[in-house]
Amino acid sequence: MSGRGPHDMGGLPAGKVERTEHDYADWERRVDALAVLLWGIKGAKKLMTVDELRKNIEALTPDAYEKLSYYERWVKSLTDTLIQRGVISAEELERKMVEVEKRG
Repeated sequence: MSGRGPHDMGGLPAGKVERTEHDYADWERRVDALAVLLWGIKGAKKLMTVDELRKNIEALTPDAYEKLSYYERWVKSLTDTLIQRGVISAEELERKMVEVEKRG
């Protein structure tokens, strides 16, 4: 059996859970909406599963897991899954990111 990953907080002291609602940034709402579309909810073609999202988040290095915010982990997992499934290539993603940066 492998050791605990940085995501596995089961049984560890973590402090009080704040159960208050908070506002989400527009980009966080977009990431959530993109995930819903990719999971095929609302009738769209299913391009990935929730389990793949979880698997790729859990595969992050401890350093990356600690540095990334909740939705940044989602972005990393979504892109990794789409590359793994061959929906996009790493090269296509890189080209698009350069294009978006130039708009900046």
